[in-house]
Amino acid sequence: MDKKKPLVIIAGPTASGKSAISIALAKKINGAIISADSMQVYKYMDIGSAKIMPEEMEGVPHYLVDELMPEEEFHVARFQEMAKKALDEIYEKGMIPIVVGGTGFYIQALLYDIDFSEEPENTAYRKELEKIGEEKGAQALFDMLEKVDPKSCETIHKNNMKRVIRALEFYHNTGMPISLHNEEQREKESPYHFDFFVLTDEREKLYGRIDERVDKMMDMGLLDEVKQLKDMGYHKDMVSMQGLGYKEILSYLMGECSLEDAIYTIKRDTRHFAKRQITWFKREKQVIWLNRSDYDQSSEKILQEMMMHIRKDILC
Repeated sequence: MDKKKPLVIIAGPTASGKSAISIALAKKINGAIISADSMQVYKYMDIGSAKIMPEEMEGVPHYLVDELMPEEEFHVARFQEMAKKALDEIYEKGMIPIVVGGTGFYIQALLYDIDFSEEPENTAYRKELEKIGEEKGAQALFDMLEKVDPKSCETIHKNNMKRVIRALEFYHNTGMPISLHNEEQREKESPYHFDFFVLTDEREKLYGRIDERVDKMMDMGLLDEVKQLKDMGYHKDMVSMQGLGYKEILSYLMGECSLEDAIYTIKRDTRHFAKRQITWFKREKQVIWLNRSDYDQSSEKILQEMMMHIRKDILC
C-alpha cells in the first residue's frame, strides 16, 4: 500500500495571523505554501485581499497567489484543480505542502478530494436564479435557500450570491441540501497524511485586529486600488469584485454611499465573515485548534505546538 503523502493545513478566520506563522513553519519543515483564499489568486487585488507580497515571502515558494486576472472565474473546482497541480510540483521538489487560508470549502475539497464531476450541469436553472437575483435582489435568493437548506444559511452570507446560487443549484440538481453533501464529504478518508491547524483568538481581540486591518488597508491605498480596477473596466458584476473591501469601495466610487459608510460596512461584514469561518471549521473533524490567547499571543509558542504535532504525525 502506498504511503500517504504529507500535508499541513493552517486555516482560521481572517486576521488570525495565518500568513506570518505559515512562513515561519515552512522554513522549519522545508515547506511550500498553497493559498486557499478566494481573492489572493487575483492580480492587481493586493491591498483588499491582504495579499502576501514577494518581499514578505522570505524565499518560501507560494502557489495560487497572483495567478489569475480579475475577469477570470475562480470557484472551488478550479481551486482544487490548480491546488492539485501545485501539490504535484511541491512533492516533486521533495518539499512539504502547507495549505493556508480561510476558505473552508476549498480546503475541504482538496483535503478529501471531493469529486465535482458527478453533478450535472444545469445552466438554464442557474440563469433563472441569476435573473431572480438581478430583479429581486440577494435576499430573495437567500429566502429560497432558507426554505430548502437552512443549515447552509449559517455559513453563507446572504449577499454572497455566487454561493447562494451554487447551493440552490446543487439542491435542484440532486435533491440533496449542499450542507448534507458537505457533511458526508467530511466523513471521507483523506488521501493525505495531514495535520489540520485552525488558528483563532478571543472574539474581541480578533474583531479588534479586523478593524485595525481595515484602517491599515485604507492607509495603504485601498481606495486607489479599487479606482484603478474600475478604470481598467472591472465592475461589480464580476466574481472578483464581489470580494470584501472591493464591492463596498466600488459602491462609494459609484456614489451609492459615503466613504465612511463603506469603511463601516467593510469592518462589520468582515467581522461577520470571520464568525462564519469559525462556524465552518468547528464542523471539521481532526482539527487542532490553536487559540492565540492560550499562547500569550506568542507566534513562537504556537509554532512549537505545531512542530510537536508535525513531528509526531507527519515527520515520524
